[in-house]
Amino acid sequence: DVYKRQALVALYRPGPMQHISTFCQAKHGAQEIRYPHPDLAEILDETYGVIVYQDQVLLIAQRFAGYTLGEADIMRKAMGKKIPEKMRAERERFRSGAVEKGYTPADADKIFDLIEPFAGYAFNKAHAVCYGTIAYQTAYLKANYPAEYMTAVLRLAPSHPSGTAVRVAAAVAECAKLGIQILGPDINHSDVNFNIESLDDGRLAIRFGLAVIKNVGEGAVEEICRVRNEQAGGFASLEALCEAVDHSSLNKRVFESLIRGGALDTLGGRASALARLDTAIASAQRSQRARDRGQMDLFGGFLDDAAPTATTEIDVNPLPKKQLLAWEKEYLGTYLSEHPLTDITADARAHGRQYQPIADLDPETAGQNIRMLGIVAAIRKLSTRTNRTMAVLQFEDLTGAVEVVLFPEAFDRFGALCVEDQILVVRGRADSRNDSVQVIAEDISPYEVTDEPPPAMATVVWLRLAGSDNLDEDVRRMEQLARLLRDFPGDDEVLLEIETAREVTHLRSNLRVDWCPDLDRAVSDILGRDCARVISVAVRERR
Repeated sequence: DVYKRQALVALYRPGPMQHISTFCQAKHGAQEIRYPHPDLAEILDETYGVIVYQDQVLLIAQRFAGYTLGEADIMRKAMGKKIPEKMRAERERFRSGAVEKGYTPADADKIFDLIEPFAGYAFNKAHAVCYGTIAYQTAYLKANYPAEYMTAVLRLAPSHPSGTAVRVAAAVAECAKLGIQILGPDINHSDVNFNIESLDDGRLAIRFGLAVIKNVGEGAVEEICRVRNEQAGGFASLEALCEAVDHSSLNKRVFESLIRGGALDTLGGRASALARLDTAIASAQRSQRARDRGQMDLFGGFLDDAAPTATTEIDVNPLPKKQLLAWEKEYLGTYLSEHPLTDITADARAHGRQYQPIADLDPETAGQNIRMLGIVAAIRKLSTRTNRTMAVLQFEDLTGAVEVVLFPEAFDRFGALCVEDQILVVRGRADSRNDSVQVIAEDISPYEVTDEPPPAMATVVWLRLAGSDNLDEDVRRMEQLARLLRDFPGDDEVLLEIETAREVTHLRSNLRVDWCPDLDRAVSDILGRDCARVISVAVRERR
C-alpha cells in the first residue's frame, strides 16, 4: 500500500516523529482519532489527526487563516529559518486571518504552535510518495532477487558518499546475512566489476571484479579481459599473463595489486608471484619489443605468440595469515576469506573473557558501562575549539560496528594505540545520539593473547521473566517454563531474573538443561523474544 509506505517515510522526520506513537495507535484503533480542531478533520483524516506532510501545513494555513497557498509557503519557509522577527509577524498574520474567519485568538495560537515544529522539517507528500515507492521496489528486489540486487549495490559502491571501501564492506556483510557467497577476484573468471556467478550446486554467488581492486583501473582490466577472451583457457601462470597483455596498459603497480588482492591465487602463491614478478615483466617486455621489431629468432622464424612461457617457481616461505588479511582489507576494502577477529574472539571465549557484542548496543543501553573487543576500521581526528585533538573511531567486531569517541583527555592517553587494523579492548560508556549509539571511551588497551591453556568452560543460561499485573498468568508461565526445562535435561546451569514493578529478583534454578535451538525457540514462545541469554563461564571463576 503506497499510502502506508509514504506515511512511514514522512513520519520519520523531526516534527512528525514525536507523533509516531499517536499515528500508529489511532491507525490500529487503539486510540480515538483526535483532530486539533473539527474544521481540520478533512485535511488530517488520511493521517489519523496527525500533521505528517508539508502540504497539510499549507492547507491548514489556507483553511484556518485565509492564506493563499503561495503565502502559506512563505510562512512555512519563515518557520523553517526560525527568524524571531518574521515568526512574530507570521503569528500575528495567522491570528488576524483566523479571527476574520470566525476563530478565536486562542484557537489561532494553538494551531500556529502545532504547525510551527512541522513547517521546517516535514516532507512534502510528493517526495514521500516517491521515496515510499522506491523503498517498496528495492525491498521487493532484495527479497525476490537477492543476488542480483546485492550485485547492483556493490557495483554502485564507487558512487556512494561514504566511499568505495566502506560501501563494499557494508554490502559484503549484508551478503553474509543473506547467505550469498562472495567469491574473491580471479584473473580467469572476474569481469571488470562485480558479477553473478553460478556455483556447482546451482546457487548464485557474487564474484569480485578486477577493477574493484585498489590501484587497478578499468583500462587495465579491459585489456586483461580482451586477451583472455581471445585465448581459450585463460592464463596458466603469472608469466603467461605478463607475456600476453599490453604493458602500456598494465604497469608493475597493477600487477602487484592484482597479486596482493588475491586475483592470481589460482596461479600460485602470492609470495612466489611477488618474488617472480620483476623477472616475468622484464622477460615479457623483451619479447614484446622483439615482436614489435619483427626480430627473427635463432631458427629463422618469427617468435611464436602462442608459445608457452616457462614458469620458474621460487622457493619462498608462505606469507603469514595476518599479512594476507591485511592485504585483503587494503586492496579489496573488506575482509573476505576470514576476519582477523575470528581467532582472537575464539581465544577470548575459550578463556572466559566476556565482551559486549556491538550488535546488542541500542539506545536503551545509553548510560551503561560497556567493554568491547574489536578492531579499528577507521579513525577520524578532529580539533576542538581549544585546539586540542580528539578522535572518532569506527570500531568493529564480528557482529557489527559502532563509533567510539575519544575526547582530548582520552586521546592524550590512548591515541597512540588507535591505528587502523589494531585489535583493542575498549571500555567506556554507551551514549545515545540521534537515535544511534556511540561509546565514550574511558580506557583502551591491546588485547593480550594468553599462552595459558583455556580453563574448563560451562554454559550458563539467563532467563528473564517480566512480571505482569496478572499474578495467575505469571505463575502459569513459570510452571510452563519449568515443565519445558525438564524436557531438556543436561549440564547447563539456569539462572532466572524475575522482574516486577517493585524489584528484580535473581534465582538459581535447581534444573540443568541441554541448551539447543529447539529449547531456545520454545523458551521464546513462553517468555518472549530476547528473554534468554547464553554465556560461557570459566569453571574456576564460578561461585
